[in-house]
Amino acid sequence: MRPGTRILVIEDDEYTANLLKLQLEHRDFNVRSEHEGPSGLRAVGQFDPEVIVLDIMLPGLDGVGVLKELRSRGNLVPIIMLTARDTPLDKVYSLDTGADDYLTKPFSMEELLARIRALLRRAGGDEVLRVGDLEVNTATREVRRGQRQLNLTLREYELLEFMARNPRRVLSRDVLLSRVWGQESGVETNVVDVYVAYLRKKLERPGEPKLIQTVRGVGYALRGEERLADPLAPDAL
Repeated sequence: MRPGTRILVIEDDEYTANLLKLQLEHRDFNVRSEHEGPSGLRAVGQFDPEVIVLDIMLPGLDGVGVLKELRSRGNLVPIIMLTARDTPLDKVYSLDTGADDYLTKPFSMEELLARIRALLRRAGGDEVLRVGDLEVNTATREVRRGQRQLNLTLREYELLEFMARNPRRVLSRDVLLSRVWGQESGVETNVVDVYVAYLRKKLERPGEPKLIQTVRGVGYALRGEERLADPLAPDAL
């Protein structure tokens, strides 16, 4: 991890927040701490963190609310959730909502640092992203599914890489449009559907498991071979 990496700590317990801040600053990170959900959200825009350490129990807006708001804005900064509740449901819900990692209190500083290093490596590029039998080499921009090498256009590759960096997450059309097409003018939302269709033709041969799954009324998710529950189905949880 390079010196000066920006880390935002959002933790309501001031003693814990100050301790984390001191420990991280001692390791040459640039650290900002906030103690409430709303102030933490404002700090994201002001500080532009590269990693967020986010407590679940926060006044004003809890950590899950902060997480949901950031993801709805298309902000995919790596987030480590902190909680005093060690229950599988809390962990699964946080990860499915868009968290990148999860730590239960009490934890060691070395464990937190290891988690931060892993997230920064993942976000830093120059790696092979794997989803099911799909491999995306971000250094060479080569894409393989199983034994097949796929020839993608630049835009197809950019869309697939972004989805591969966020596997299992349901990504809305607006988020994909913002993060892949950026500030290009005159681009309509349905261009996302067009490019997803292009990718599917190249990724999915007859008989192969689908990689790009549609969540009706929401967007798309890149999810290996597992089936994705339809959130509008009567028996959906």
